[in-house]
Amino acid sequence: MYSWLWHKLPGGKLLKSLQCLTMVGLALVAFYFWLFPWLDAILFSESSTKL
Repeated sequence: MYSWLWHKLPGGKLLKSLQCLTMVGLALVAFYFWLFPWLDAILFSESSTKL
């Protein structure tokens, strides 16, 4: 997959590297703002019942 992506990206090595870093950064931002809060709500939900 990485080889395929590297060959499909336009530009030289520097531009391809910057594009790959940008894609990784966008994936991390998406995980931080959408995936991790969703998982936190599912995995670590506390019951709100009082005794």
